[in-house]
Amino acid sequence: MADRLTLEIATPTRLVVAETVDEIVIPGSQGYFGVLPGHAFLTTLGIGELMYRIGRDEHYLAVSNGFAEVRNDKVIVLADTAERPEEIDRARAERSRERAERRLAGRVEEEVDYNRALAALARALARLLTAGRSR
Repeated sequence: MADRLTLEIATPTRLVVAETVDEIVIPGSQGYFGVLPGHAFLTTLGIGELMYRIGRDEHYLAVSNGFAEVRNDKVIVLADTAERPEEIDRARAERSRERAERRLAGRVEEEVDYNRALAALARALARLLTAGRSR
């Protein structure tokens, strides 16, 4: 059994990460889960912050929706979106958070799709958390 993992994170438009890593923590649709060498399963992604560790260095991405395939020594994450901290426009993410909170509080004139508003709020919060990790 391998002692490290090959990690690939891709969106529909680009390959975001292709690294050999020691550990991964992924936001699944049912909650966060950790991946170490030797694991094997297929699951859906939720919205949140993905962390991978290379040695002692931790790296973070804001991800949303998609799938993760874990095969012994390789993890493939296919996400709708994946952003590194330095790629996130904090002001835009803050405006998205405020807009979603207004919708959820019923302070808008149009009819609100609460599931979409909750997802928008979760994406904005994940992006703001990850953006705060910018070096």
